[in-house]
Amino acid sequence: MAVTRRRFVTSVLAGSALAAASTTELLATLDSPAEAASPVGDVVGKVTVGYQGWFSAPGDSAPIGGWWHWSRDRFQPPSPSNTTIVSWPDMREYTRSYPTAYPNLGNGSPATLFSSYDQQTVDTHFRWMQEYGCDTAALQRFNPTGDEGPTRDAMTLKVRSAAERYNRKFYIMYDVTDWLTMQADIKTDWLNKMSTHTASSAYARQNGKPVVCIWGFGFSEPSRPFTPGPCLEVINWFKAQGCYVIGGVPTWWRQGIEDSRSGFLDVYHAFHAISPWMVYRTDTLEGLDSYYNNVNIGDMADCAARGIDYLPCVMPGDLAGGHRRHGDFYWRHIYNMVRLGSQGLYVSMFDEYNEGNQIAKTAETQAMTPAGANIRALDEDGVACSSDYYLRITADGGRMLKGQLALTATRPTPPTVGTPPPTSGDLAAGRSASASSQNGSFTAANAVDSDAGSYWESGGGSFPHWWQVDLGASQQVSRLVVRLPAGWGARTQTITVQGSVDGSSFSTIAGASAFAFDPATGNTVSRTLTTTTARYLRLSIAGNTGWPAGQLAKVEVYGSSGTTDNPPTAPSGLAVTAKTSSSVSLAWTASTDDKGVTGYQVRQGGTVVATVTGTTATVSGLNASTSYTFTVVARDAAGNTSSASNAVTVTTDAAANSDLARGRSTSESSHVQSYGSGNVVDGDANSYWESANNAFPQWVQVDLGAARTVGRVVLKLPPSSAWGARTQTVAVSGSTDGSSFGTLVGAAGRAFDPSTGNSVTLTFSAAQTRYVRITVTGNTGWPAGQLAALEVYAS
Repeated sequence: MAVTRRRFVTSVLAGSALAAASTTELLATLDSPAEAASPVGDVVGKVTVGYQGWFSAPGDSAPIGGWWHWSRDRFQPPSPSNTTIVSWPDMREYTRSYPTAYPNLGNGSPATLFSSYDQQTVDTHFRWMQEYGCDTAALQRFNPTGDEGPTRDAMTLKVRSAAERYNRKFYIMYDVTDWLTMQADIKTDWLNKMSTHTASSAYARQNGKPVVCIWGFGFSEPSRPFTPGPCLEVINWFKAQGCYVIGGVPTWWRQGIEDSRSGFLDVYHAFHAISPWMVYRTDTLEGLDSYYNNVNIGDMADCAARGIDYLPCVMPGDLAGGHRRHGDFYWRHIYNMVRLGSQGLYVSMFDEYNEGNQIAKTAETQAMTPAGANIRALDEDGVACSSDYYLRITADGGRMLKGQLALTATRPTPPTVGTPPPTSGDLAAGRSASASSQNGSFTAANAVDSDAGSYWESGGGSFPHWWQVDLGASQQVSRLVVRLPAGWGARTQTITVQGSVDGSSFSTIAGASAFAFDPATGNTVSRTLTTTTARYLRLSIAGNTGWPAGQLAKVEVYGSSGTTDNPPTAPSGLAVTAKTSSSVSLAWTASTDDKGVTGYQVRQGGTVVATVTGTTATVSGLNASTSYTFTVVARDAAGNTSSASNAVTVTTDAAANSDLARGRSTSESSHVQSYGSGNVVDGDANSYWESANNAFPQWVQVDLGAARTVGRVVLKLPPSSAWGARTQTVAVSGSTDGSSFGTLVGAAGRAFDPSTGNSVTLTFSAAQTRYVRITVTGNTGWPAGQLAALEVYAS
């Protein structure tokens, strides 16, 4: 995984390093608003969003495998101690999700996450882009020669499909971080793979040319050590291919200071467009204004003088760091760049939950984040915000960029839409709504807002279609009122009313019947329902005599009383009472509930592995020498689920003579190409680890998950006769903490011979060890450390 444009923060405030630059002189070059160097196209005059599309999960079929970008150890499910994210997505519109090892959400629902590898996820994101005025997506592409390459290749196809479906544009944005062979590889990748996508109607073009962005030239960080010559050659090569080339450049590119190397000005000026990076450069409104006066104005003047399009980065702010100021930070950044006369905007980022600067739908409150995980929701500063708030700000910012909204420093976007439900009244008003599909801007939320003229309309295709509302908690539902706009002609829709307490298992409250809408009676239909406990109410529409789609302008839900059926308290004191190589026994303290607890679910991550009525359970069918994390939730008679108990992590006992290293987390001193350390524990005899060449000593190690009794290791190379005999000088060391290692087997030559299976077995006095490290100081067959398998045994 590439270490990309992360938390490099300049060491001085904006302006303090500009002793040699005069703001007055720079302002003088802008006597009038800048004229665009290029006409409006797919990036000039438009809003572009950076799109990572890099999340995956076990079971999604992604070639990379595991919890890619969700977990530090991708072979273990994400949890508070094994995570790479700082924000939590709003998961209500994804049709497929994956259980994690996080505690349940604050509302009791399982903590699940999406996979970008699911086409429905990408479709959902591009539908949001369509709904909220994001014109173009810059698909991030990192070094494709590593193990992430096949997954990124497939993601390009998925993004292309979604962009075509939702009439959005996309282009390839290469990130050269840690891509040391970039100069040759990037051309091969473009010619052999990425250029084929320019045939799509959705591929972005500017000035008639396919758009390519190269992010990372000139940055002062060691991960981008390129000199000006190779960078300039690559830019000119892409231009010779007929591309419009954007440069993702350092904040201080023009001065060659702070995050920019000196001597790169000719490289920067070779781009058709420049997009300076801004993430983590400031976290205050004053800082944004300082950059505007001391950096952006001069940048704009420099670009205007050379016919270069200026496409600055704008950012919502780090949610985890508390920078957002309920939207004011993001709006100030957009406002400053629009009043500057920028030719377009680049939003960082659309789906960057890892750094907390995403605009995609995000958890609104702690009820939508894992309990006790300390993940900030959008209301972190006390202002309630709907999950789509930053998408709505983006839409308003785009309108201001395009002159459809007057330039204003005052944020026009309200944090929430609609009104919250009264204590006793319409329980659906202002609540979160979703649907099976929608037609353009006729979104599900229109049916619960305060505008009687707005409405939801499903997308095309055959019936049925559905619409649903989340009431926020389980309610006693007894009456339904459904409306269409008052001026519409009469029509009848066939509707089934369904309810659910968990959003996944629905039961029928009222069977399919005709809802006759007549303008003479206000196009309103009321139905009395059998009183039912439900949090989610769904209307499934099987037909419409007036239009070939489902249509709802207003859905009102009323209860038999103003009270809510509260969920049980969380179980407490969860503890392990026994374990074997294949089972774990658990016990906990009972929950309480106003209507009575009916049972408990034992969960491993988000998966229910046992259901009991008492306060003990045994989970069996587990793997030996494997770490598992369990929580318990309680359920009441109404189907409400409690928050999760405390989590317990336990490692099952080792099976007799089993390989303790198989599938465990690994690390290394270095590797080349795709020959990473994970290959030594994957069970594939032909995959292997290879260290950097000509740089002994090198090492590879495995983390057994907990201290184990270890007395034997088996080292293997691929068994093929193509791997000729060789001798590697190898030592084995062990550690219980990962930092202080002791010698288990001293360094000596170990002969690997294909005639005997290319295998070496080393035995030693049994020791308590968690980390087993193999250090290689020589190899007669290749100038690097090489291992296909590292097996560890108790004896």
